[in-house]
This record gives sequence, C-alpha cells and structure tokens, in this order.
Amino acid sequence: MTTDLNLIRTFVAIYETRSVSAAAKRLSVTQPSVSYALNRLRDVLRDPLFTRTRDGMVPTFNATQLFHSFRRALDSIESAISATRHFDPKQSTRTFRLALSDLGELYFLPPLVQEFKRIAPHVGLEIVQMDSERIGDWLQTGSVDAAVGNVTITGTRARKKTMFSESYSCLLRSAHPTIADTLSLEQYVAASHVVVAPFTGHHLVEDVMNEMGLERKVALRVTHFTSLVAVVASTDLLLTLPTRIARAFAREGSMRALPLPFPIPSFEVNLYWYPQTEDSAAQQWLCDTITKVLGTL
Repeated sequence: MTTDLNLIRTFVAIYETRSVSAAAKRLSVTQPSVSYALNRLRDVLRDPLFTRTRDGMVPTFNATQLFHSFRRALDSIESAISATRHFDPKQSTRTFRLALSDLGELYFLPPLVQEFKRIAPHVGLEIVQMDSERIGDWLQTGSVDAAVGNVTITGTRARKKTMFSESYSCLLRSAHPTIADTLSLEQYVAASHVVVAPFTGHHLVEDVMNEMGLERKVALRVTHFTSLVAVVASTDLLLTLPTRIARAFAREGSMRALPLPFPIPSFEVNLYWYPQTEDSAAQQWLCDTITKVLGTL
C-alpha cells in the first residue's frame, strides 16, 4: 500500500491546527481539497482519524499514534527538499507577514524597512496587529511568518530567539505640576494613569503592583499605546511603557521618562516563528534579517 505524501501533509496540518479550514489555509489549498484528502486517508487507514466537535477536530487514539511518526518523517523529507532550494532576496517578490504591537511598529519598523529596501528591494512586508492570545495559532497555521514581542506561546512547536532585554519606565509631561526629576511610590500611586488592554502583552506592571497590594488610579484605558502620546504630553496622566520607547518619546522635549519607583523584573523581547520546512530558506532569511536589525537597537 502506498500513500500520497500530500495526504500525510494534510493529516499533519489538520492534527496541528485542529481545523479543516485552518489546514487548508496553511497548505494554500481549498477546504474541499482538505476534506477530500481526509476522506481518502480515512479509507486508506481504516480509521475516522478525527471527530468534529465544538472545540475543533479531535484526533482519535490511532491518529495521535500516527502523528508523531508522520511528523518526524515529513520533517525529514521536507528538510531534504528545502536544502536544495535557494532564496534570493534581491530577486524575490514575496511578501512576509510579521506580527507586531503598535509600539513595535513605531520602534522596529523604520530600521526593518530600511534594511529590507537595501538588501531585498522587491520583497514586501505586511504588518499584523499583535494579539498575545492568538499569536500561537497564527504562527502554527502560517497566518503570519514571524512575530516580535513579549508573549507566552504554549502548545505549539513555535520557536523563539531573544532580541534584547527590556524594562519599564514612566512617561509624563515635562511640565507636570507635582512630579519633578524623581518619582516616589506615593506619587505614582496617587497619580492618574492611562493603561492599555492586557491582550497587547504589557501586563507585568499590573501583576507586580497586585503582588504589592497596590492599585493604580486608571483614568483612561485604551487598546493602543501610540494614541496616548499626545494625551500624556497635554495632561497630567502617567503612562508606563517599555524604557526604549519612553526615552524615544522623551527626546522631543515635551515629556520626560523616569524610572519606576518599585522593583520590577526585566522582560525579553523575542522573535517567534514556526518551523515551516517547506519554505525554510525564505523563513531563515527573514529571521536572520530581523535578528540582525533588532539585535542592535
């Protein structure tokens, strides 16, 4: 008995995404094509393989046993194939999809775009707004090629590489009436703050304050950091954000960046990707380029 390699690819894609439609998107085929391939596999293997439930396509016991063997074999075959391929950034017209937060767009995009234009003038870059709760699925299904930020990704084969370590600072207007060149804990707690939604991944400050039994007075809650700069520059609100970004905003003169008045752990800004062995040369180039550019910031 022989089995089409594409059937194995389809099986692995369904298993990892738990969805026929997501598998179709990853494989760049139609949903009926995936359903047809799944039915063929069911006939060949004489097992239903997956059961459709409200939580997605749940694998049978036999499917789970088969997956590990199929995954290893597929990785080996596709790695051998990809080794013969070559990605030429100067000639490629491919568009990569990169997930960034709004702060990432502000701070990372200028040097990234400059480097892309220099070494890959025809390559496109599409930015997807980071969602820390969905990024694991996006990487696994191939909805994005890579992501940069500070998120926790579980339950996938996603890989990560640290770009740099970062801390938090407090941004406030230069003419703030009650806070001068230093910021005390009492002033920080007494002040009114603007905060962003936790799905952006920036919830470490809130977690530390909760452990200390402290609570900030939140006067404004929004979904994006960058919309807040004008607000902070023209009000007495405090904004806590990554130090590199705070210092960048402070350089123009209307605002100041001050250290937080309590200890808080640093955090890592990472590059995340999912090993797509079918296109490993292009993906390797993307990851190497991002690492080279962001590692110097």
